[in-house]
Amino acid sequence: MIQQLFGFLSYFIPEIICVVLMTTLLVAESTVKEEHGSRGKIIGYALAMLALCLLFLFQNLGEAPRFIFHNAITIDPFSTLIKIIMVLGTMGAIFLSYSSKDIYTNLKSEFAIMAVGVLLGGMLLASANNMLTLYLGIETLSILSYVMASFKRDESTSTEAGMKYALYGGLSAGVALYGISHLYGILGSIQFVDMVDKLPGLEGTNLLIVLVSFMFFFVGIGYKISVFPFHMWTPDVYQGSPIPVTSFFAIVPKMAGLAALIRVSFIFFNNNSALSISWTGLMLVISAMTMTVGNVTAIGQTSVKRLLAFSSIGHVGLMILGVVVLNEQGVRAILFYGIVYMFMTLIAFYITSHLSDMYGTDSYDVFKGLIYKHPTMAIIMAAVLFSLAGMPPFSGFVAKFNIFSVVIEKKLYGIAIVAAINSVIALYYYVKLAKTMIFGQADGDVKVLGFTSGNQAVIIALFIPVLFLGIFWEKVMIMSGNAVLFIK
Repeated sequence: MIQQLFGFLSYFIPEIICVVLMTTLLVAESTVKEEHGSRGKIIGYALAMLALCLLFLFQNLGEAPRFIFHNAITIDPFSTLIKIIMVLGTMGAIFLSYSSKDIYTNLKSEFAIMAVGVLLGGMLLASANNMLTLYLGIETLSILSYVMASFKRDESTSTEAGMKYALYGGLSAGVALYGISHLYGILGSIQFVDMVDKLPGLEGTNLLIVLVSFMFFFVGIGYKISVFPFHMWTPDVYQGSPIPVTSFFAIVPKMAGLAALIRVSFIFFNNNSALSISWTGLMLVISAMTMTVGNVTAIGQTSVKRLLAFSSIGHVGLMILGVVVLNEQGVRAILFYGIVYMFMTLIAFYITSHLSDMYGTDSYDVFKGLIYKHPTMAIIMAAVLFSLAGMPPFSGFVAKFNIFSVVIEKKLYGIAIVAAINSVIALYYYVKLAKTMIFGQADGDVKVLGFTSGNQAVIIALFIPVLFLGIFWEKVMIMSGNAVLFIK
């Protein structure tokens, strides 16, 4: 038994590293003295440990899929690649928090602790193979997120963001748990494999209860990934939270929630039963509404943080189309989209953060004439906006093209048209911001203090994948294609 436990732990090393990192960061934060560079060393240690976690995750990509801890956890290439995206997003957010004025100096270490905790919950969620593990992942991820949203305790908007996040999150988690309890009552198990084996024998009232229960369960996942109609919290929380927190929320919880949605959809609804047809129809409607609400509402925004919030809703709506098709091509398209989206989101928030620190606001006005003060940053931001809109030759175009390809291959022409119209709408508000940077009149020629040579080098480094993944994308698609789900 002990030998088997240690065997399981050898595949759980990335998560163990995160637990060790959280523990040591707590000890360091409680004992550190307020001296020059002390918090910088803590942040450096956190980034180094996450890099080590990343190394083990890349090593796990080559391992054969397996169940561990009595089938509660799945270690497969799909969950591993999702974890890689989340770890990279966490590293990007922690690095941004160190230079951002939005995070108080004495809370920068605490931000790293909370971020690693949320990452741990996301990693658990991505590998969950039963309902209990999945729910624990949701709660671990959520509870720490509520604290992160209210990090700026002296500002009412931040405390309001944390309160809204907690209220919506608590309600959605309760509804999800209610649905899970009914699924256990009908199917008599919380293990995914055992549950799916009992679905064909259901009929009548029991079948209806299971469908409704899965809809309740979806509330908890839908809230985390900000799909319609569970998206209402997103713009307020994004705007009220510090920008490093916002960038973190835009990547880690969303990728974790998408991973759980993909796994559940593939395990329970990858057939032609009435239950599967109903689930697919529900996903189609939610995808169409999420894209439309996100992109249409983004048009009238004057805050860049709110614009990126509604933009992220639109992107999630598009990624859900990869779930609708329920095949490996759809999973591959979502994974590639997630990789590209992570880099684009980090760049957009990095640039917005430095401008917000300088001028104390994230409105369009601070972007006016950026091309004259920092031409490199303006060009990169404009390129990222065009990539988010899906314009060639950037990687965002390839990401959207892959989604459109799998949808059209399934002959879902109606939703493909809806997605195309939404892409045009998104192009409008992205171009509007790019126009402000290039053709707007700058208020003076004072340089933005946050755009130091080091910070600009990091932004340029993040931009390289956005540019070159749009040209040399085959290898990443092959890696994504190999990241198959292990469900049996």
